[in-house]
Amino acid sequence: MCLHSYHFTRRTSLNLGATSFILLSEKTANAFDFRITVPDQTLEEAEDGIQSHAKSLLQVKELLEAETWKEAQKALRKSSALLKQDIYTIIQANPGKQRPELRKLYSILFNTVSRLDFAARDKDVPRVWEYYDNMVLALNNILSKL
Repeated sequence: MCLHSYHFTRRTSLNLGATSFILLSEKTANAFDFRITVPDQTLEEAEDGIQSHAKSLLQVKELLEAETWKEAQKALRKSSALLKQDIYTIIQANPGKQRPELRKLYSILFNTVSRLDFAARDKDVPRVWEYYDNMVLALNNILSKL
């Protein structure tokens, strides 16, 4: 009995150590950045950056048309991470009654971005364009509410 408990604890600590190392590493260039907001980002900075970051997200279309899938994924991840920070900062600055609707739109937009990323990874052209069109609609929807 005691041996099983010891092995479980040792295995758990090894898994936790490895997971911590992976999560704390600085190499996130080819993956989504799950940090929600930049701690020092002000509402004014978010409002100033949102249009350019939204435009960058839409410009992924050129890479998708050229079927340069890896480059499209990298551009999609970079622009969506910046836009995600801007939108989250703006949502947090809104009155509490408006936040649930904005959070739902936020979720729809970035879930669609994730689906587009997966479709590009799989080189599934019909799904890429379906999700790109859905992303454009979701982006226009949330920007109209902010």
